Amino acid sequence: MRALDPEVKEAVWTAIAPLIPVPVDTHPLGRHRRRKSDRACFEVMLVRLVTGCSWEDAERLCASTVSDTTVRSRRDEWLAAGVYQALVGEALSAYDKVIGLDLSDVSLDGSLQKSPCGGEGTGKNPTDRAKLGWKWSILVDRNGVPIGWVGDGANRNDSILLAPTLDDAARRGFLDQVQTIWLDRGYDSGLTRERLAEHEITDAVIARTRKKGTKGPKTNLPMGLRWPVERTNSWLSNFGALRRNNDRKTAHRLAQLALAVVFLITAKLIDWRNRWSLTTSPIR
Repeated sequence: MRALDPEVKEAVWTAIAPLIPVPVDTHPLGRHRRRKSDRACFEVMLVRLVTGCSWEDAERLCASTVSDTTVRSRRDEWLAAGVYQALVGEALSAYDKVIGLDLSDVSLDGSLQKSPCGGEGTGKNPTDRAKLGWKWSILVDRNGVPIGWVGDGANRNDSILLAPTLDDAARRGFLDQVQTIWLDRGYDSGLTRERLAEHEITDAVIARTRKKGTKGPKTNLPMGLRWPVERTNSWLSNFGALRRNNDRKTAHRLAQLALAVVFLITAKLIDWRNRWSLTTSPIR
C-alpha cells in the first residue's frame, strides 16, 4: 500500500499541515489539557483509511498516542475548515502543472462497496444480496487521475449520478476541457445524452447491448478507453475504509475518498520524479 510509504506519507502531511486552522483557545484561564498534535491524529486517520479497522483499533495500532474520540473531533474540524477539499485542489493542481491532465478522453463509472453500519447515503446493494452498501461515481482523465466524484447509496443507478459527478468536475474547472467521454452500457439512454448535452459534452462513446432477437456478440463496442476508470476504482478499493466503510455520514465517506485520491496522486508525482531522476542522472 503506497499510502504507508514514508515518502508518500510525509509528502501528504507536508501539504496538509499549512491548511489546518490554528486552534482558538476559548478557556478563560487557559487551564485545559494540552492539545494533541495534528500529526498524531493524521497517523490514526491514515491507519484507519488503509486498513478499514475501527477507530479504536486504529488508536491501538498507533500506540494510543491519541484517543479515537480526539481523532474524530479533529476530522470534523478539518472538514468544517475545508481542509480535504483544499488538499485535493492542491494535489490536482500540482499534477496538472508537473505532468499534465490529459482530458482529451475521460471515462466515468461507479463502484459499489460495503457499508454494514448504514447511515445516510447508503442503500441495498443489488450485487451483495441487498446488504447495505454505498457507491462512488468517479470521472477520470486518460491516465486514470480522478477529477470529479460523488457518493451515494448502493441502490442508486449509475446514470443518476452522472450529472452530479460532472458538476463536481466542473467546480474544479476541468469539464470545459473534456473532448470525449467513455461510458459503459449502463448509461445507454436518451436521458444520459440529454445530461451530457446540458454539460456541453457532445462527443460520447457509450457501449450498447445488441437488440433482442438479433445474432452476434453480446456487445457491439469494445471496452475502448473505459479501462482507466476501472483501474482507478480498483486502486481506490484497496483502501480498507472505502471497501468496507463504517461511517454513517456522507461527508465522512467523501473525506476518506478525497484523502485516498490525494495519496494516489502523490504516489504518481513521486514516481514521475524518480523516473526523470533516473533518466537524467549521468552514466557512471
